[in-house]
Amino acid sequence: MSRSIPLTQQNLARLPDEIARPEYDRSRLQAGIVHIGVGGFFRSHEACYTDGLLQGENAYEWGICGVGLREADRKMAAVLEKQDYLYTLIVKRPDGGIENRVIGSVMDFLLGCDDPQAAVDRMAGPATRIVSMTITEGGYNVDPDTGEFDFSNPDAMHDVDHPVQPRTVFGYLTAALRKRRDAGLPAFTVQSCDNIQHNGDLTRKMVLGFARRQDPELATWIESEVCFPNAMVDRITPVTTDADIQYLNEEFGLQDEWPVTCEPFCQWVVEDRFSNGRPRWETVGAQFVPDVTPYETMKLRLLNAGHSVLGLLGSIYGHATIAECVSDSLFATYLRQFMDVEATPTLEAVEGIDLNTYKDGLIERFGNPNIQDDLSRICLESSSKLPVFLIPTVEANLRSGGSVRYAALVIATWCLYSDKHADRYGRPLVVVDGMKDALHAAAAGTRHDKLSFLKLKSVFRDLAENERFVDEYVPMIDQIYANPDVSIPMRRITATEA
Repeated sequence: MSRSIPLTQQNLARLPDEIARPEYDRSRLQAGIVHIGVGGFFRSHEACYTDGLLQGENAYEWGICGVGLREADRKMAAVLEKQDYLYTLIVKRPDGGIENRVIGSVMDFLLGCDDPQAAVDRMAGPATRIVSMTITEGGYNVDPDTGEFDFSNPDAMHDVDHPVQPRTVFGYLTAALRKRRDAGLPAFTVQSCDNIQHNGDLTRKMVLGFARRQDPELATWIESEVCFPNAMVDRITPVTTDADIQYLNEEFGLQDEWPVTCEPFCQWVVEDRFSNGRPRWETVGAQFVPDVTPYETMKLRLLNAGHSVLGLLGSIYGHATIAECVSDSLFATYLRQFMDVEATPTLEAVEGIDLNTYKDGLIERFGNPNIQDDLSRICLESSSKLPVFLIPTVEANLRSGGSVRYAALVIATWCLYSDKHADRYGRPLVVVDGMKDALHAAAAGTRHDKLSFLKLKSVFRDLAENERFVDEYVPMIDQIYANPDVSIPMRRITATEA
């Protein structure tokens, strides 16, 4: 096409028919939801559900105002403002089909690092009924040794002493809730959308831990008035690439500076506990339940752990993406056997879910050749992920007498990954992890003490003291340090199971 069309509200009518767009009047939206942490997953998930709700019924009170707290959010703020807060969702099916949809549920964006008070005021305003967030596992400020709020964080201590100039999400939430309480307004719901088991319970614990230090009376009010529903969220959403931007431009003449790509599958299971009303997301596929625990445990131990299994083994082997791993029959077999032999026996029955069908679906989703989910993304912040996704499965199997050999190889491979920062060919691997230095130091000690990595208690708890796990782990360390071709022990394990 000769000239591209910038994505703006005014230009929506000029878009080709192949691109779905908001059919509702966006000028009528009110920000009933404030969302902290506007990234790819939020835009493919909660914002997408909300856009679907707005398309189908009169729900204008549930528009979304995004909030970024960090300097790193400045680019997102600029792009969204330039595009009238619109962006394109590119849904890539395994059969090669692509669906393109402009999402219109986001109506504003505030940068807290520029103007903290503006962000606090928006959360505290009477229209706001939910403050949701995607801040990643590492954003919850948990002391790894105690599980309590980590007051050694300088930004957290700043927020304790400077309640009207917050830096952390907890400072913002308490400032906004204080303002609502003082104004006689009902509390908003705080809704985590992160991949964390009992994410609502963890958010509540951290908010109350912070608030009790800063303002005990406010903490008492929060404890009695604010709901923190647990939720299970699921949609594979790779990092946006230049190719995604070029695809829209070349195929449709659409200039979108930050679209989002994702798979067709989408799931959201939420406990129906809200402080001040909620959207009718169930009309567009969300599921509201009294207890989300079985669903989130299933997802964490199968999907999220499965990602880490492929991410670490595949990175050392030399694969680049999840789909590439699954196209390798050895990796696909290893993953399915891990799910069947080690993960599934630790799960409770999940109402409405056939686990074999769910696992079949995961293999198909992981193998989607049109979703290039880089292993480098999967391995980000593994020190926050594996203690939630994998270690509980290992501990459950150690208690029950179940197999731990699949997980033992994954952890041994993570040791090699943390030590060498390179694949089996010596090609460098970029490690992004808040515990990178501690992981490297512990892994490097393996040359003198084969349990050095396992002795990192904040990650592995007491695994180094479990004789049965050590008996599986040490031979794996010996093998992959002698020859980092992880396919050799993978073949042995899968053959033994077969």
